[in-house]
Amino acid sequence: MSSTQPAELAAERPGAIEILKRTLFNPATRQKLLAFASLLALMLFFSVASNNFLQADNMVSILQSTAVNGVLAIACTFVIITGGIDLSVGTLMTFCAVMAGVFLTYWGMPIYVGIVAAIFFGGVCGFTSGVLIAKLKIPPFIATLGMMMLLKGLSLVISGTKPIYFNDTPEFPAISQDSLIGYFIPAAPIPNAVLILFLVAIAAGIVLNKTLLGRYTFALGSNEEAVRLSGVNVDFWKIVVYSLSGAICGIAGLLIASRLNSAQPALGQGYELDAIAAVVIGGTSLSGGTGTILGTIIGAFIMSVLINGLRIMSVAQEWQTVVTGVIIILAVYTDILRRGKS
Repeated sequence: MSSTQPAELAAERPGAIEILKRTLFNPATRQKLLAFASLLALMLFFSVASNNFLQADNMVSILQSTAVNGVLAIACTFVIITGGIDLSVGTLMTFCAVMAGVFLTYWGMPIYVGIVAAIFFGGVCGFTSGVLIAKLKIPPFIATLGMMMLLKGLSLVISGTKPIYFNDTPEFPAISQDSLIGYFIPAAPIPNAVLILFLVAIAAGIVLNKTLLGRYTFALGSNEEAVRLSGVNVDFWKIVVYSLSGAICGIAGLLIASRLNSAQPALGQGYELDAIAAVVIGGTSLSGGTGTILGTIIGAFIMSVLINGLRIMSVAQEWQTVVTGVIIILAVYTDILRRGKS
């Protein structure tokens, strides 16, 4: 009997081909592969349409813009997986940049204080949104829309409607513009902003897939009432998710302020559209319960390549906005079809 047992166990184990089939036919995997194929197709199209697209300076520009939008999209991913939405991520990013300017330029604090301040105020604003949604039962769309307008106004009031420059903190632009990788590998001068994006993505992936917070994030989006009935403090975890999302927006604020060497108080509104589009294109369902950080990063690159390619081809700004809107509609419709099939 013992001699036949290993053979029986081996027969029950799926082979390599079966495992490959299961992986490829998994809806989440298919969505990521489709998104990656779309990214490659876009790059091929724009490289053929314009000789300037594959220029080194343009590639660096794409990486820089993806870093900011990618970090914002990671913040949105946590919220959207819970079944919520955050329309304030763009203006929250700007508000955090302004607060960094207040601490570094107005008050002359050390650079690490400005960094901590940006992330802290991002977390506080996210916490406030979470309380409005979890405790006061205000719908996420309305709560974050109000927060978006509030933060836009605060940014203008605190800065006096003028940009705050970081000329007194010459090391601040290095956060985004310098290249730590290029220091060790001169042939690959990848900006620090991209390195920070991938570090944030790795950390977010670990939190989402390996921690209690990540499990509750998926659970809230799958069936919030079932989680509540099982004895979990739903309000607490929802507030934690929004607080974490706000803190990540603080990192995005540092990246864009470092890139521009200034905090632009009128900037930010509209970034939430690109971030949400990147999340949905990457396979995260707007109904909640499913999503990956890897898919979000691919979606962020698709949005950056698309916008950059349209600019390279001298497409008017208003038509770029039209294309972005169409992409969002198609991404949402694809999500609806995918959920209907599942």
